Amino acid sequence: MPAWRWRAAATETRAVYAKADEVWRPYSCPASADCCHKAMSARPPWLWPSEWKALLEALAKEKRALPPPRADGACPLLDAGGKRCTVYAARPFGCRTFFCEKVKGPAAQPSQATNALLERLEALNLALDAEAKPRALPEWIDDARRRLSSPATSPAAP
Repeated sequence: MPAWRWRAAATETRAVYAKADEVWRPYSCPASADCCHKAMSARPPWLWPSEWKALLEALAKEKRALPPPRADGACPLLDAGGKRCTVYAARPFGCRTFFCEKVKGPAAQPSQATNALLERLEALNLALDAEAKPRALPEWIDDARRRLSSPATSPAAP
């Protein structure tokens, strides 16, 4: 796919993220990182391809590689202490929308606005690739690690 299409998709994905942040501004996360510890097992966030690309671009911009798996099984994007997201500004949609029983804020969570934003992400990704599907974060990470360790993609390969 041409680079300009990915740049446009990244721009639109960031716009969706900004709107999600605005919609969820009245709510607060208790910063327990419980969801991040479930991210690799019980309740992983699902990312569209444009979200995964945005996450990889954020890591590349900071000249960081995809972190190794954590011994505790939590999201590898957490800091060493397991409490803070190291890619917070580029965190995926699912990590922004507090689908957590600990969220604090107005009684009714903004489900209609959240669903509309999810539909916007879906439309964006299907416009890029009619076969696009969201995938769980652990699947994206595992596939990226496999590609990096593959002889065909290693720097030593001819």
